[in-house]
Amino acid sequence: MFKKILIANRGEVALRIIYACRELGIKTVAVYSEADENQLHVKFADEDVCIGPARSADSYLNVPAVISAAEITGADAIHPGYGFLSESAYLAEVCEACHIRFIGPDPQVIRLMGDKARARRVMKKAGVPILPGSDGPIDNEDKALKLAKDIGFPVIVKATAGGGGRGMRIVRAAGELSHAVKTAQREAEAAFGVGDVYIEKYVESPRHIEFQILGDHFGNVVHLGERECSIQRRHQKLIEESPSPALSDKMRRKMGQIVIDAAKAVQYTNAGTFEFLMDPEGRFYFMEANTRLQVEHPVTEMVTGIDIVKAQIRIAAGERLGFKQADVVFTGHSIECRVNAEDPETFVPSPGLIHVFSVPGGPGVRVETFAHSDCTISPYYDSMIAKLIVHGRDRAEAIARMKRTLEMTTIEGIKTTIPLHLRILADPEFVAGKLSTSFMERFLARPNPAGGRLAEAV
Repeated sequence: MFKKILIANRGEVALRIIYACRELGIKTVAVYSEADENQLHVKFADEDVCIGPARSADSYLNVPAVISAAEITGADAIHPGYGFLSESAYLAEVCEACHIRFIGPDPQVIRLMGDKARARRVMKKAGVPILPGSDGPIDNEDKALKLAKDIGFPVIVKATAGGGGRGMRIVRAAGELSHAVKTAQREAEAAFGVGDVYIEKYVESPRHIEFQILGDHFGNVVHLGERECSIQRRHQKLIEESPSPALSDKMRRKMGQIVIDAAKAVQYTNAGTFEFLMDPEGRFYFMEANTRLQVEHPVTEMVTGIDIVKAQIRIAAGERLGFKQADVVFTGHSIECRVNAEDPETFVPSPGLIHVFSVPGGPGVRVETFAHSDCTISPYYDSMIAKLIVHGRDRAEAIARMKRTLEMTTIEGIKTTIPLHLRILADPEFVAGKLSTSFMERFLARPNPAGGRLAEAV
C-alpha cells in the first residue's frame, strides 16, 4: 500500500480523497494555488505545497508543478480527483516515467477513451450499441453531408476531445451542417487544442444513464449499477440519482454485462464510467467513457456500500478487487443535488464571502463540501460549493429527505441554486420519474411560482 498520496485537486473532492486516505492510514499532500491557501483541503492534509497563482493553467493544470510537488514531498502516488488533470494521459505518462503511481487507468486507455471517435469504433467492435455516425473525424464536408443525409436529420456534430457541451452542435437540416461543423471545430480547437469533430445521429429527449465500473490489474471487472443523470443544463449535470427510475433489474443486468465486456475489451483498470443515451423506446447507445472518478459517485456508494475512492487506491496499489459481481447488492435509492454559487434564476456566478453555512444531518444525509462560515468562494474555479446526498428506502423517501435537507440548509452571503433544486424536486414530471435531457428546457420555460419565466436563461 502507498505511504503518501499527493492530491492534484482542490475543494470537496480533495477532502473526499483525504477522508479515504486517513481511513487507510496513508499520509496526504495537498497542492494549492495562491487563491486557495486557506482552504480546508490544505488544512487537513499532512503536507501542503503551493504550486502557483490562482489561474488554473498556472497551478492545478501545471503538470511540472504537480510532479515537482510529489517529488519534493516523497509522494509515491498521485490522485487527480475529477476535473483539472483527471483525464490527462500526459500526466499519467509523466507519473509512469517518474516512478509515481497514477491513481487511474493506464495512459493508453485514457488516451483511447478520450478520443470519442476512436472510442466509438472500439465500443462497436466490442459489441456495445452505438448511434449511427462517422467512423472517425470529419475531413470532408461533402462526405459529411452525404453521411448526415444517409443517417437522417437531426444529427449532432461533436468534438472528439473534451466534453461539457463544448464543440457540440445539433443540426436539423442540410443547410445548417457546414456552419455547424466549422463552428464546432473552432470551439473544440479553442477549448481542447484539438479541432477534430465527428457526426452521429441525434436522439431527441433521451435519458442520460451511466454505469460505474471498477477493474483491477488481474482482469476482474464489476459494475456498480447505473446513475440517472438526465437533469442537466447546457450539458452540466444538476441532479443525479441511483438507481434510474427507467431501468428494470433485467435491463440493469443486461447493460451491466455489456459494460463489463467493453471494459475488458480495452483492458480497463481502476474506476470509470460508461455513459449512454437511452431513447424513448428504451434502447441504449454508447456516448462516451469517463476515465476518472465522477462528481456523482456518492449516490453509487450510498446504494452499494462500496467506497469507490478506497477501491481506486487499492487497485492502483496492485491489490485485487476483493469482491465479485454477485457480491454487489443494491439497496434503496439515493439522490445528489449539486449546490452551486449561482443566482438560481439567472445562473450568474455568485462568488464572495459566506457569512453563515449550516447543513442539517439526520438519517440518510451526506454532505460533501469545502465551504464553511467565513469561507470565501473564489471566482477562479467551478461554482459548485457542495453536494448534498441522501439515501432512502425508495425514491419517494429519498425525494422527501432531499427536500427536507435543502429546506433546512442555511447559506448566507452568496446566492445558491438551492431554490432551483427545490422547484425541480416538487415538479410533477420529476416526481413521476419522467426524465430526459430536455427536462430543464421544458421546466425553465414554465412559469416560476415565484414569478416570471426562465426560458431565456437556458
